Amino acid sequence: MKELSEELTHIRDLPKVELHTHYEGAAPPAFIRGLAKEKKIDISKVFNADGSYAFRDFVHFLSVYEAATTVLKSPEDFKRLGLAILEEAASNGVIYMESFVSPDFCGGGDVSAWRDYLAAIQEAADEAKRDFGITSRGIVTCIRHFGPEQAKTAALCAAETAGDFITGFGMGGDENQGAQRDFLYSFDMAREAGLRLTTHAGEWRGPSEVREAVQDLGVERIGHGVRAVEDAALVDELAEKGIVLEVCPGSNVVLGVYPDWKSHPIDTLRRAGVPVTVSTDDPPFFHTTMRDEYVNLANTFGWDAEVFSDIARASAKAAFCDEKTRTEILEKLEA
Repeated sequence: MKELSEELTHIRDLPKVELHTHYEGAAPPAFIRGLAKEKKIDISKVFNADGSYAFRDFVHFLSVYEAATTVLKSPEDFKRLGLAILEEAASNGVIYMESFVSPDFCGGGDVSAWRDYLAAIQEAADEAKRDFGITSRGIVTCIRHFGPEQAKTAALCAAETAGDFITGFGMGGDENQGAQRDFLYSFDMAREAGLRLTTHAGEWRGPSEVREAVQDLGVERIGHGVRAVEDAALVDELAEKGIVLEVCPGSNVVLGVYPDWKSHPIDTLRRAGVPVTVSTDDPPFFHTTMRDEYVNLANTFGWDAEVFSDIARASAKAAFCDEKTRTEILEKLEA
């Protein structure tokens, strides 16, 4: 492996704020294989010969993702998973992390069962803060391709458990299914519960999907959102309104949204004044870490430490957390 320059090493080791990760999608393959072995569940088709996750394209990725979650069967499994992913994130310099958690994978959308899973997830968060120095929050997500009716159960779970840890509501899944406005009821329920809102848009469908997410659902952040670059008026609108894009460059390149890092529009969007953040999405699936993302962005676009520090501060300001926590994060970034 080529040795990094002193500047790249400094950039790689900067403190980081990550706003877009999927709880189950961050599960190390070895962790999932270990659970499968414990429970005597055969999910061998989920993995390549080298032990990594095996998928062909985005739709196949979703099916592999959901197959991998079948070994996560109890609150204790989710606590163990939480400790694993938070320790890994902390080792990459992440001081604050938000993860998407879905009640569909935690009790099937039943509020009572969800409370048990959430308690275990919060225990992991508390222990990780104590042991690894990383602060975390959860964003409840509905799954787009499960449909609007099932989304209402996720929104109810979110509304019933909104508080210090569950601070946001969003939507993931297959962007090519249905429309953003189909899920307005669920987003309104979450909004009325005081939750902050985000949704995946503009990854697979074009800029119109981003515009609809902002206009129809009233979100303040967009998961991915990179296809907005194809519409200059929309870029200006995002910049003017301060709509934050949770950008995951490595994910976009691996899944083929863009053919390579040089083609990725994150730098164009940043220079146009759109608030951009940097995250890993589902890091073990896409063979990335936050350190890798930083190094690749520095190498591709010539970003220096000041740019990354600006992005980390902007990410902290966009975080779905209380003001006391935000102040603590900003102080750590300045230190």
